[in-house]
Amino acid sequence: MSNNEQNDETIYLVVVNHEEQYSIWPKWKQELPLGWKSVGKEGIKTECLAYIEEVWTDMRPLSLRKAMQESSN
Repeated sequence: MSNNEQNDETIYLVVVNHEEQYSIWPKWKQELPLGWKSVGKEGIKTECLAYIEEVWTDMRPLSLRKAMQESSN
C-alpha cells in the first residue's frame, strides 16, 4: 500500500450494479455513475474494500450465474 493510500481519508460508498458487481465511489461526488446504486455501506477505502471482499463471494456476473444455473437444470 502506498503512502497516499495510507493517508487517504476520503469517504467512499460501496456501490453495486445490475450484474451484482461491486465497486467503491467517492462520497463527495454528487452522482453515482449510471447503472450503479449504493448498498448503504460507507467508510474509508480499506473498510469499503474489506466489506466488498466479505460480501462479493462469487465474482461471476449475475447474468452468467443465471445462464449457468439454467443450463444445469
